Amino acid sequence: MAKKTVITEVQEVEVMESVLEFPQNRALITEQLTAEGPSKPEIVSGLKTVDEVFEYYKPKVEVDFENSEGVTKKETLAFNNLGDFGVKGITAQSEFLKALSVQKEEYQKIIKQLKSNKQLKQVLSDVEMKQAMLNSIHALLKELEG
Repeated sequence: MAKKTVITEVQEVEVMESVLEFPQNRALITEQLTAEGPSKPEIVSGLKTVDEVFEYYKPKVEVDFENSEGVTKKETLAFNNLGDFGVKGITAQSEFLKALSVQKEEYQKIIKQLKSNKQLKQVLSDVEMKQAMLNSIHALLKELEG
């Protein structure tokens, strides 16, 4: 029978990390940003910055927005840099979202006014006064509709 000798030696090698750990308080989402994929895969080299990647691929997507009446409006969103993915970047490209943003700001102003209006708070705290105010509002709505 032959003798076998196995020698094991642990060598410590210093290795630099080539992948950065993604922060825990962030989300990474990957998505196809164009309606159609490429007809055949291609290798693109020489793109060194994120801006060069955006310039080369020119990602865009068609989005259907639906208003409160159920009417659909189609818009195309283009992405030229990373800032275009934020709320401000997407809203700046969309007339539909701009209108919603203005409406939201108006509602927030009204809420602020209602919260700071002492007379209104007093009216709403009294049941009879509250009902009288609601009746007035309903009468005004009928007048506006008619």
